[in-house]
Formats: sequence, structure tokens, C-alpha cells
Amino acid sequence: MDYNEIIKRIRPELEKTVSFLEKELGKIRSGRATTALVEDIVADCFGQKLPLKQLGAITLQPPRQIVIQPWDKSYFESIEKAISQAGSGLSAVADKDVIRINIPSLTEEYRKELLRLLSEKQEETRRTIRKWREDAWKEIQDRQRIGEIREDDKFRAKDKLQEIVDEFNGKIEELGEKKKKEITD
Repeated sequence: MDYNEIIKRIRPELEKTVSFLEKELGKIRSGRATTALVEDIVADCFGQKLPLKQLGAITLQPPRQIVIQPWDKSYFESIEKAISQAGSGLSAVADKDVIRINIPSLTEEYRKELLRLLSEKQEETRRTIRKWREDAWKEIQDRQRIGEIREDDKFRAKDKLQEIVDEFNGKIEELGEKKKKEITD
């Protein structure tokens, strides 16, 4: 077995990890309206738990308003209740055929809390990437011990692995900087 195969196997996992971080960062409220803030909030409609994105059209009215147009008027109460209980600090207001959510400006204290949360999520993702690197490195070492991989290939693999980890850590940093800018602006 070639060490490149081991490295190729972890790349999709690292991509999934960074993709998950991107989705999680989308849920962190900044001063701007984004559909990611509400689309995965779960509402209880007629005994079924459904995310808001399945209950209506979610649109933005810049700069700080989210509008939800439920597919059915009977969803109104469930959607409003779900938003108020989500713990996101958002409040919904029914307005004719739509539900409006105004995104308030961030206080300095809340900005600091969001930056701390951002930092935690980035570190969690880095830990996951390190775990994948360690697993791949262990497999490479094990295969070298049993003679499936040559010793100099083992060190090439280590360098290649580090390159990939550095690449994904760069992506994590890039996503973090983008979100930090949203929070502080």
C-alpha cells in the first residue's frame, strides 16, 4: 500500500470537518441577517419536529431583517414559539402573511462572547484535524513496521501530511477571520 492512499482517504474527512465549521459559524449571530441563523431551528408542528427551512421560505431584507413566509398559516404559532425558545436572542413578530425577525445591533459584551465562541469552534476543528493526522500517521508507521511502506516514504508521508494539515488550518483561520470581521463590524 502506498502512503498516498492513506493521505487521500483522510482528505475528504478534513474537508467535511472544515465544511461543518463553516456551517457552525453561519449560525453564530453577527450584526448581519443571515438565513443560517434560523433555518435549522426546529419547530414542533402537529407532533412532528421540523426545521424552519422545511416550513416556509426564508428570505432576507437587508441589512438586519429575516422574513419567514410559512407554507401554511397553521405553522405561524409553532414557528414563533420555536424562534423564541431557540436561545438565540431573536424574537419573531407576525406581520400579515409573514414572520419578521429583526436582528439587533450587537453590544460590546456580546461581541466578546461571540469572539470567544468563534475561537472555541476553531480550536475544536483544529483538534479534529489533528486527530485525523495522528490516525493517518499511526497507520503509516504501522505499515512501515510490517514492510508495506519504505522508511524514506514514511518521512515523505509525514511531510505530505503536515502540508495537508497546514492547508486545512489555513482554511480554518480564513473562515475565522471572515467571521471575526462580521462580528466586529
